[in-house]
Amino acid sequence: MSHRPSSGLAAVSTALLAMSRHLEVRDVLKTIVASARELLDAEYAALGVPDDHGGFAQFVVDGVSDAQWKAIGPLPRQHGVLAAMLHEAGPKRLGDVRKDPRFGGWPAAHPDMSDFLGLPIRDGDETIGTLFLANKRGPRPDGGCGFTEEDEELLGILAQHAAIALTNARLYERGRELTIVEERSRLAHELHDAVSQKLFSLRLTAQAAAGLIDRDPARAKDELQRVADLAAEAVDELRAAVVELRPAALDEDGLVHTLRAHIQVLDRAHAAHVTFDSCGVRALPAAQEEAMLRVAQEALHNALRHSGGDRVDVSIARRGQGAVLSVTDNGKGFEPRTVRRAGRHLGLVSMRDRSGGVGGRLTVQSAPGQGTTIEMEVPGG
Repeated sequence: MSHRPSSGLAAVSTALLAMSRHLEVRDVLKTIVASARELLDAEYAALGVPDDHGGFAQFVVDGVSDAQWKAIGPLPRQHGVLAAMLHEAGPKRLGDVRKDPRFGGWPAAHPDMSDFLGLPIRDGDETIGTLFLANKRGPRPDGGCGFTEEDEELLGILAQHAAIALTNARLYERGRELTIVEERSRLAHELHDAVSQKLFSLRLTAQAAAGLIDRDPARAKDELQRVADLAAEAVDELRAAVVELRPAALDEDGLVHTLRAHIQVLDRAHAAHVTFDSCGVRALPAAQEEAMLRVAQEALHNALRHSGGDRVDVSIARRGQGAVLSVTDNGKGFEPRTVRRAGRHLGLVSMRDRSGGVGGRLTVQSAPGQGTTIEMEVPGG
């Protein structure tokens, strides 16, 4: 242990204290990875959080520069030793990960790695993450793994406490997400009431102005100015609400993670089953990501509140340089032309405006008794 910066209980204690200081999941993941790398004196460390499809929803690294990580490319998916570790209950030590039969190669920008130690982070029977360490510093046995049984034991202790820290962080974030949903619902009601009052006043004032045009033009002019003032106030309130409701997580976590978290909350909050799937989506221009998120939220609201279905499936996939979003429910459906004529189409108009505003395209497929699919495609950047 001469090459470890600290050892034994003191090192483990330092790592555990560092993990306990954070409540955000992303911060906890970063702290676990950094603690594992320092504790075992490894050149590289990573932590993968599984998604529902055999790959990784999140993948955090330590020891790799931002430039290297950007050059490496997309997250590892369903291949190689890393993905295999999601299905193994115990640790794995390898003298050379490149000689493992499951090794599938690396991108050209990937750093060179040899000896390897991997261990799942488990909450009961569920694997909630997997720790990976590579390139143990210091001397190593010929043809063997630089990571020792003692390293494996220490990592096991860290993983047990990491499971607690990660579970607590998830519970905290879920509680916060539910609070945000409730707060946004409250704001939406307040906004609706405030704007409705402004529009009602605007309508009455416009009617009064129309009645005064012939017999009292001066007063009619004053009333029309009042109409302009009321309209400006309504616009200001709408803009303030948009700023307040802007998804801060979008800048930090990206569209896929933000949408996934939002859908997980909706799935818990509603009787209908709400699913999410993503495939190969690259980062999009900020305006396109926000527009796509807003359209997804509007489409989800419509499906959960009005469709009467028991399932809503949301997917987002890469298409060319851009992406396509799809929200499908198995509800009662509708005839789009009838809805348009009846004037009950403000949600669709809003979605089309958002899509068109970023160069995208929105399509609606629905028929009575056949559910509804809202699809939005954006060009990327």
